[in-house]
Amino acid sequence: MAKIKESELVLAENNTVYHIRARQENIAENIILVGDPSRVPEISFYFDTIDFKMMNREICTHTGTYNNKRVSVISTGMGPDNIDIVMNEIDAIFNIDLDKREIKDEHTSLNIIRLGTSGALQADLDVDTFIMSEYGLGLDGMIHFYKDEKGIFEKEMTEAFIKHTSWASNLPTPYIVKASDKLVQKIGFDLPKGITATAPGFYGPQGRELRLKLAYPNINSNIETFRYNDKRITNLEMETSALYGLGTMLGHETLTVCVLVANRVTKKFSVDYKPAIKKLTEIVLNRITS
Repeated sequence: MAKIKESELVLAENNTVYHIRARQENIAENIILVGDPSRVPEISFYFDTIDFKMMNREICTHTGTYNNKRVSVISTGMGPDNIDIVMNEIDAIFNIDLDKREIKDEHTSLNIIRLGTSGALQADLDVDTFIMSEYGLGLDGMIHFYKDEKGIFEKEMTEAFIKHTSWASNLPTPYIVKASDKLVQKIGFDLPKGITATAPGFYGPQGRELRLKLAYPNINSNIETFRYNDKRITNLEMETSALYGLGTMLGHETLTVCVLVANRVTKKFSVDYKPAIKKLTEIVLNRITS
């Protein structure tokens, strides 16, 4: 079997993956992803034990036990580019022999749940409530750098979105990927659900205008009015489509559940969303370890 070159699989000390700085014994097969590094200890606070801690750049990792099952919580930072790093390195930890630099014969599938915050795109969705991402709509273009060998894209839904929005040809081509059915049933079975749009930035790509004028000022209203059968785009954030795309391509189970901290239609923002984050954390931890 051909070895993966040093410039392609970059390793740090003790042959740990370069950005996460961990090996397989350090990471659980049930993983919670958060954007903010400071949220990692807020989640691991609930663990019964903690046996691994690592911090490198914006990637903070805590691994321990909850309900007698191992769980890891890892921060990714913001944006689909960071998801690209973390997802590839998590997969490498389990599915590549880091010492031999060879892909393992036996594949390990992981449960990876993003627990985040997001902005609602429908007037009837209140701040401080939850949303489960049944689908991820990628406006970022990152996943197109990988070959869709498994045919993971929801092509008809994507084409309908492009047509509805008259999507500009100079923007990245949108793509839509479905969440893991397994995790939808296990984690999000009773949560409100919808299509989550993933933008490659916080300001212009999400229709926010400060000093720079927007090239596409109607982008949010076009997204809000999209319907496909009984499905609508409920919220907008910066990670889900990349998580679903890479996770599905790599053979992992992925799901995003978010607290809605803002409503872009009504212009409301949460006064204090921490209690909602705490409640959602308890839901996810109890269900992923049940």
